[in-house]
Amino acid sequence: MKIDLYQVDAFASKPFEGNPAAVCPLEAWLDDALLQAIAAENNLSETAFFVPTEAGYHLRWFTPSVEVDLCGHATLAAAWVVFHALGVVAEAVAFETRSGVLTVRREGDALVMDFPAKTLAPLDMHAEVAAALGGIEIEELLISDDIVVVVEEASVIERLVPDMQRLKQLPGRGVAVTAKGDDVDFVSRWFGPKVGVEEDPVTGSAHTSLAPYWAARLGKQALTARQGGARQGALSCVVEGERVMIKGRVAPYLMGQITLPENASLR
Repeated sequence: MKIDLYQVDAFASKPFEGNPAAVCPLEAWLDDALLQAIAAENNLSETAFFVPTEAGYHLRWFTPSVEVDLCGHATLAAAWVVFHALGVVAEAVAFETRSGVLTVRREGDALVMDFPAKTLAPLDMHAEVAAALGGIEIEELLISDDIVVVVEEASVIERLVPDMQRLKQLPGRGVAVTAKGDDVDFVSRWFGPKVGVEEDPVTGSAHTSLAPYWAARLGKQALTARQGGARQGALSCVVEGERVMIKGRVAPYLMGQITLPENASLR
């Protein structure tokens, strides 16, 4: 059995920036255990798998340890594969996912994802979250599917050294730490040891919470953003009611094939 594999850098203007994702187009679904094993072997924050449907594609995302409900950078990567590797000439592609139908359209040399916006609620766990993040001062603490930690200075984010074991004890999928930016509207870092990703360089799905927050705070719908620590990527967001348009570029890095025994199964 041979499975095509593409590794691309999402939210990147050139290789070695942004967030690497693996993408495997399939003709039909393999066993879930095998999909998870491939994602673990790839050892990237996300591996995306998709199969064709009448309306587009059915898309799923796996970290090295679990399947997740929503992933931004691997959706951007999957759309790039559809348009550029598979040669689909349409202006947009629709993915059926756990989070509903997600569309990605071309915009010049970039791609724009249409994602549902998330609503944030206050979280009264300042002491626990601060301790997990090295004793930082928290300006505001909120939660959707992720905990969102707002700090006053971007320099606080740059110096973060979280305690991953403590982060695993917190509610939610992961922890996004964010601040107003200098050369962009806002900056962030995202940590998700609970789902097998200690730090994700650029988390498109986190911006479904971050973009509405900063849009309300800054009084503007269109925002520029940068995420990451040692490795960073850039994106832009437009908040349109209950949707967030997340725009980024993709840089191809690797194309190859996974080779497995015929009819491979881990069941």
